[in-house]
Amino acid sequence: MSIDNKTTFNQVAELYDRARNRYPDRLFDGLVRLAGLAADARILEIGCGTGIATLPLAERGYRVVGVELGPQMAEVARRKLARFAQVDIQTAAYEDWLPPEEPFDLVISATAFHWIDPQVKYRKTAHILKAGGHLAVVKYHHVAGGDDSFFERVQSCYLRCMPGASELRLPQPQELQPDTAQLEASGLFERPVIRNWDTIETYTRQAYIELLSTYSNHIALDAANRAQLLDCIGGIIDREYGGQVRKRYLHELIIARKLV
Repeated sequence: MSIDNKTTFNQVAELYDRARNRYPDRLFDGLVRLAGLAADARILEIGCGTGIATLPLAERGYRVVGVELGPQMAEVARRKLARFAQVDIQTAAYEDWLPPEEPFDLVISATAFHWIDPQVKYRKTAHILKAGGHLAVVKYHHVAGGDDSFFERVQSCYLRCMPGASELRLPQPQELQPDTAQLEASGLFERPVIRNWDTIETYTRQAYIELLSTYSNHIALDAANRAQLLDCIGGIIDREYGGQVRKRYLHELIIARKLV
């Protein structure tokens, strides 16, 4: 997915929260174990969005500060997490955000860390972590699995309706290489540990169209091309897949301990 504007998702905050896939509970269980989080741990979440990753942390009882650039995204998160007194959602760019004096046990960013200025993100994160604290970067990848033939079939829709599109192939999970070069080059963290979990989600035509409508390259299309693209994909779901399709995700956790 090509992204050129990190505020794009703010335009579709409610839809984003409804349509985007969730991270598996197994990922958060692994995160807690690998970071050695105590029951009263303080967590900072960078780019918390609508609170998709914040909610599982709040439900586990952690004290969470979420920093989100988009005001509409942040508002959805506040509303969703209002019942958790230990959660504070703040609207700011992480690069400009002023952290509290008390350091954090964990800094986590879920599908958002790539947005942060590389000259800032590792240095600032290490500064606000307590000694022995951890940085966790969570992301997901679109991989082969589920209804593979569906992804192949919709390539014709993209080639016809999305200017500049080229034919794509979903990678096998084993083909993916974790991107830890910048983290390791920072010299501020120990060698990262990487864990993966996969899930397969089932989407109706409407749910899949809503999901696509939260991707920035689809949002950026002009209205006519976007309508044609979504109608083309929806038609394939209805005619060839009985009204629903399965999609596979590989969820990746990269976690590294701050050097003391």
